[in-house]
Amino acid sequence: MKVAIMQPYFFPYIGYFQLIHSVDLFILYDNIKYTKKGWINRNRLLRDHSDFQISLPLTKQSDFCEIRDRSIAPSFNRIKFLNQIKEAYRKAPYFKPAYSMVSDIIENDEQNLFKFLHSSICKVSDELNLDTKILISSEIDIDHNLKGQDKIFSICKAVQATEYVNAIGGQELYSKEDFSRMGIDLSFVLSKPISYAQFSNTFIPWLSIIDVLMFNACCHIKDDILLKYELI
Repeated sequence: MKVAIMQPYFFPYIGYFQLIHSVDLFILYDNIKYTKKGWINRNRLLRDHSDFQISLPLTKQSDFCEIRDRSIAPSFNRIKFLNQIKEAYRKAPYFKPAYSMVSDIIENDEQNLFKFLHSSICKVSDELNLDTKILISSEIDIDHNLKGQDKIFSICKAVQATEYVNAIGGQELYSKEDFSRMGIDLSFVLSKPISYAQFSNTFIPWLSIIDVLMFNACCHIKDDILLKYELI
């Protein structure tokens, strides 16, 4: 059983979905602290041949709140957000199906941040025909007071994981020896270089999955782009 555990992100980049693709079970963290400087509620898109940031505005809450306790601000203007997407990508070759999916996600009036992100990740995964099972961390029967690597070990044991797969950035945090002592193989997803035709000749990599969907047919993403990684 290959397992990955990750925070939810707002329309994450293709590497996030490569991680989902690489495992049998993907677990979304809902009961860990929200971090301001990460990608939980923001990402990057393409506009006028350069990247720009999109974000979900959140209500002001304690810095110690878990992701599942954060809320999308009532000020979030869904129509304005969708108009940004439309203006940026209306001439993209796969605008119509990609925009339809994005609209369906954004028009969800869910105000809870985690529930909104969970729903969006599941919908994109369905669009890409990923059959990986997705669970929520707080629903797994462990001691949720555990932190860091100890919590990962406990979750892996609870779901009978034999291999834990992490994003490549985790190489600085986790060692194969530590996981081996727990009877678990540790691997990291290393994305290979990915490029496709955008509007200009200068390709801007690692934008939101929205960008990938705007310029590529879903069948091409599934059969080619999504597979451009290796486990190391």
